[in-house]
Amino acid sequence: MRYAAIDIGSNAVRLLIADIVQEKEGFSFKKNTLLRVPLRLGDDAFIHQKLSPKKADNLVKTMRAFRELMDVYNVEDYMACATSAMRDVTNGPEVVKRVSEIGIDIAIIDGTKEAEIIYNSHLEAKMDMDKVYLYIDVGGGSTELSLFANAKLVNSKSFNLGTIRILDNKDEQETWDDLKEWVTTNTKMYKQVYGIGTGGNINKLSRLANEKGDKPISYAKLKALYHYLTSYSLKERITLLGLNDDRADVIIPATEIFMTIMKYGHLKQIMVPRVGLVDGVIHTLIKKNLLK
Repeated sequence: MRYAAIDIGSNAVRLLIADIVQEKEGFSFKKNTLLRVPLRLGDDAFIHQKLSPKKADNLVKTMRAFRELMDVYNVEDYMACATSAMRDVTNGPEVVKRVSEIGIDIAIIDGTKEAEIIYNSHLEAKMDMDKVYLYIDVGGGSTELSLFANAKLVNSKSFNLGTIRILDNKDEQETWDDLKEWVTTNTKMYKQVYGIGTGGNINKLSRLANEKGDKPISYAKLKALYHYLTSYSLKERITLLGLNDDRADVIIPATEIFMTIMKYGHLKQIMVPRVGLVDGVIHTLIKKNLLK
């Protein structure tokens, strides 16, 4: 049995095809195929509030390729989610209609739904019942924050603050101030708050910081990584550090967002389970089809 997850983000578009595995106590999945296409929809979305004909065509072509692959892999069910960039463009419904004609239905989801789907990746398994956690997902167009105490959601909010927005100078000081105020207000009553970070950039930062993915990143380590990365030019981060072209630039503003949240929430460390929206989508499909 195979399911597929499609994540149409502001920086990249991803397809995960997963094999579903039945276990004694439920179901899990094994990643079969993972594709990532750096379309950078956010550049059009945050500057022009509309996808250009070229960007729209490239998205349709990518979805057509994904549809063909899902057919070849005999995918039984799928879910396609579009996030911040597609939320911001005026021609989103038109593009969604074009994609539906080739056999993929796209759901444009808000930040709250996005956080909910990622949480379906069983993030609660990473939580101790007696600890307080701030879940942080930094994307190209938005940042989602969710506060958990006793493994239960206490509060959450989505901010129009992301890596592509910052690179395109479309981030607003008011949004930064709102983020800082929300983090301060929602964490100040707790003695210690632990971070859980998701997204491509924190996953990469985790790999740069640790050979083993299960080791948390301290604030001091993240700050040292930031100074290390910014000591290289964009070209050097690609040629010398081996970062992908579309990762080498966004990783800097992503680190700035994580550092800001950790500073204002007094987070000493952040765990990186290395899961994302596509993982949550697969779990959502398992819940929908197999756990009725």
